[in-house]
Amino acid sequence: MKIIFIRTLLLFLLLVSCANTTNNLSVPQQNEPPGFQQDIRTPNIPDKLNFAGEVVPLEYFDVAEPLIRELSIICYWHASTMYITKLSHRFFPIIEPILQREGIPNDFKYLCVAESGLQQVISPNKAVGFWQFLEATGKEYGLEINSEIDERYHIEKATVAACAYLKKAYEKYDSWTMAAAAYNMGMANADKQIGRQKQTSYYDLLLPDETMRYIFRILAFKTVMSNLETYGFFIRKDELFSPLQWTEATIDEPITSWADFAEKYNTNYKTLKYLNPWLRDAVLTNKVKKTYVIKIPTPGFRIKATDL
Repeated sequence: MKIIFIRTLLLFLLLVSCANTTNNLSVPQQNEPPGFQQDIRTPNIPDKLNFAGEVVPLEYFDVAEPLIRELSIICYWHASTMYITKLSHRFFPIIEPILQREGIPNDFKYLCVAESGLQQVISPNKAVGFWQFLEATGKEYGLEINSEIDERYHIEKATVAACAYLKKAYEKYDSWTMAAAAYNMGMANADKQIGRQKQTSYYDLLLPDETMRYIFRILAFKTVMSNLETYGFFIRKDELFSPLQWTEATIDEPITSWADFAEKYNTNYKTLKYLNPWLRDAVLTNKVKKTYVIKIPTPGFRIKATDL
């Protein structure tokens, strides 16, 4: 009897152990922290869209799908998109009046966003500034470029140069969309593809991958930045970066020290260079006594510029 009892007890304990193991396997452990959620969706494309007044044929799958690709990247590239949006409040007020004065559609401010993110960047192929001019092209369109001065970094002058290029391209193609594509790939390459494919519409041409994505990236920035909350970006007005404020000083003499020059105007080298990034050295020899206009920060500039 004792042996039977022991065997029965062991069998009972084995059954209980198996039951616990089964229960543990059937209930997966929740490793996510409380309240963790992921709500990732394909961004909606608008029912209608245009670039510089030219209709985007969204009914074509090979137009809608590339737009969705770029919208997805920009919508889920949260930090960068928010930062660019905040910068736009600072720099669009400089760019927009120049586009209007030069007869270029306002949508081209988003080309500038697509090119540089409104930052003074240098590309791997040495294109420079907001509008990403190569040195040869910059000089062709009137920008001074040397070791002391590089007007590709001059927001106003570079914008004027970009407008000149775009107007020339529009005269050639009679299409702002093709003018934007040519800005990316060059007019010579655009001409070559038009001749080879016997098509004149950007949306009907097979172009290099960078240019195939280029217009859709511009369109995606326009779509998101014009409808921030629709695409999940909630940025308060006080979070936008303050517009720049300055007065101007005209010089036509050599400057032996920009640091001393800044001190003369009650500012510092860093702030002077922020307003005038086209000044590329600590001095200006200016042997020919050329006239330059230097932006001088208004009193309280740094406080206002960071009051977010």
